[in-house]
This record gives sequence, C-alpha cells and structure tokens, in this order.
Amino acid sequence: MNSKINKRVLAEARHMLKTKDTIRTISKIFQVSKSTVHKDLHERLKDIDNSLFIEIEEVLKYHTDIRHIRGGESTRKKYEKLDTN
Repeated sequence: MNSKINKRVLAEARHMLKTKDTIRTISKIFQVSKSTVHKDLHERLKDIDNSLFIEIEEVLKYHTDIRHIRGGESTRKKYEKLDTN
C-alpha cells in the first residue's frame, strides 16, 4: 500500500481516538469522502495496525449505538429553528 495512504489512515485513526469525531467530521477535516474514511478505518487500518484498529472499532461501535439519539437531537433543533422563524 502507498505510504501516503498509510500516513492518512494512521492520522485519521489517531484523530478519531483523540477527539471521538464521527466519520463525517473526519472526512471534512482530511478532505476525503466519507466512504474513503470508512474504508480506511474498517479495512486498511486492520492491515496497518491491528491494535489501533481494535480501539477504533470501539469508537465506531459507540457512534453506531448513539446515532438514533444524535438524529433525534438534529430533528428537534431543525423544528425549533423553524418555529422561531
């Protein structure tokens, strides 16, 4: 694998561990698509650093577990904003 890709994958993983950001946020920061970040963290990272991959999997599982809460909050904020206009 290309060393530039390896560096990006490791940087994305370290950033996610440090900040607990979502895949969507990381894709904006690193200026790559969400699917690229997803592939980086789900497939490529396992080949590069398996122990880091295990830590990332825990963060991603947490994000999956709370996504319904985040979606509900976003919807509530959207309608609150519409009500004030």
